[in-house]
Amino acid sequence: SKSPSPRQNTPVRYFIMKSNNLQNIEISQQKGIWSTTPSNERKLNGAFWESSMVYLIFSVQGSGHFQGFARMGSSIGCEKSQDWGSAGFGGVFKVVWIRKESIPFQFAHDLLNPWNDNKKVQ
Repeated sequence: SKSPSPRQNTPVRYFIMKSNNLQNIEISQQKGIWSTTPSNERKLNGAFWESSMVYLIFSVQGSGHFQGFARMGSSIGCEKSQDWGSAGFGGVFKVVWIRKESIPFQFAHDLLNPWNDNKKVQ
């Protein structure tokens, strides 16, 4: 399928999205949307416009698991959602869930992040 990004020949980007609770991830999986803090918006929008694809890997803080992953389906706009009920979140954007499954961090223990001192991805 065709990428939603205008740049087809640029690298794919990956981001770990930490949520404070499982309910936010369930809302995202049901509605195909996500919202993050304003400080993350600039990074994600930049990646969306400069990359061929942006994948978001979701994890609930302190869970020891990944809850699945999705593709970023739109840039982040100004429209906010009441679904999360927090004034700390910015605009809503579309996500296309690819895998909705709880996976323990230990299954990915061999993945290291070279941009974070080769620390484990979790």
